[in-house]
Amino acid sequence: MQIWRDVDDVPADLGRTVVSIGNFDGVHLGHAHVLREARAAAERLGVDTVVAVTFDPHPMAVLRPEHAPPTLTSIGTRAGLLEAAGVDAVLVVAFDRGVAGWSPEQFIDRILVGTLRARAVVVGANFRFGAKAAGDVATLVEAGSTRDFETVGVALDGGPQVWSSTYVRQCLATGDVAGAAEALGRPFTVRGTVVEGDKRGRELGYPTANVPIPPVDAAPADGVYAGWLTRLDTGERFPAAISVGTNPTFDGERERRVESYVLDRDDLELYGVEVEVAFVDRLRGMVRFEGIEALVETMHGDVRRAREVLGG
Repeated sequence: MQIWRDVDDVPADLGRTVVSIGNFDGVHLGHAHVLREARAAAERLGVDTVVAVTFDPHPMAVLRPEHAPPTLTSIGTRAGLLEAAGVDAVLVVAFDRGVAGWSPEQFIDRILVGTLRARAVVVGANFRFGAKAAGDVATLVEAGSTRDFETVGVALDGGPQVWSSTYVRQCLATGDVAGAAEALGRPFTVRGTVVEGDKRGRELGYPTANVPIPPVDAAPADGVYAGWLTRLDTGERFPAAISVGTNPTFDGERERRVESYVLDRDDLELYGVEVEVAFVDRLRGMVRFEGIEALVETMHGDVRRAREVLGG
């Protein structure tokens, strides 16, 4: 799988391609549906390469940064998910005010025709692009008639729920990680390097692997969850009770963190290890306890319920 982080990285001798365009944040089931159609178009047309065009940063972060949505997946994670969905290469367009000012025709000529030599373009039926979102599927159809590519607009309204990145974020904002997983086709995950914490969990008998949550990244609502922690260096996967938040029982302001207690393990040395935390189900909301005893008693219950959820 190739990742081109600039149009200049695309090989000059690239053959004809089938192109799909979008932010692809999360690579949810709606995205997967579009990409299946892209692969089918490539097979029908005898084209070897399916390319996904995505943007970094999210266009809203440039156009209206105060309304920019939290990111579900980094570009690296997104590329891996796109590959699993059948994509051969990813072109990351560095989105800035200049790109935002391109007319739909400029985007078509510079990216789709001039850079990727598109034989077909496959997008969701509601796809918009170009300055002021002036371009749509009809724009692509008309342009393709004179630029030797066909356009496939994929309807995404065939079921009771239209999967979208916005829907996934809404689920996470309410702690509905099961709903997010249904839309994604897999559990929502957070990746990061384990940092040293205040070690209160260890003192209470529940040592945790702590991963900070960058403010621009999406995460489930504060609360306690059942899920899995995977070491990305060894691939080992462990059942875990997971806390998301700032630990309000103890004084002092802290950054939001994902704190994972691996069930029945106090011997793991994870500082400096990159991990992936997958959320399976919400156990409860975040509570400020008046004393340590009440906290510990509740943590006992959290671990018991996590074990039940995870089948341990």
